[in-house]
Amino acid sequence: MNLHEAEWSLHPQLARDTINIGDLPLCRTLIINDANYPWLLLVPRRKGMVELIDLGEVERAQLMTEIARVAGALKDVTECDKLNIAALGNVVPQLHVHIIARRHGDAAWPRPVWGVVPAQAYDPAVLEGFASAIRRKIWLGGSG
Repeated sequence: MNLHEAEWSLHPQLARDTINIGDLPLCRTLIINDANYPWLLLVPRRKGMVELIDLGEVERAQLMTEIARVAGALKDVTECDKLNIAALGNVVPQLHVHIIARRHGDAAWPRPVWGVVPAQAYDPAVLEGFASAIRRKIWLGGSG
């Protein structure tokens, strides 16, 4: 663990709304606890990052690599019609990237997912199956 990671902590709202499935070299990988949409977050474990441009060039490239790895895994696992990938940060200022699997006919299609329907918590067995499948695809291994 480097100095940046030692000082880093996950924003409280992200901690409340997500399930941690493991750490890639740069990012914490999280599942948004909303069964309406298969929805992952990547959060660089670096203190004080708000914008993509706040990361150094090498870490920005690593983030893009991790986005591609996680997005590919999500697409494979869900067989979705479309991926939405975004770093907004209007509500939570900590740099984080949303990777959302979308289907024609989902509750929000074709609009953005935010605020369309109330979040629906995952059934524990469904969540564990989804988390395990994503971990395997992005080489995190393990089940916890």
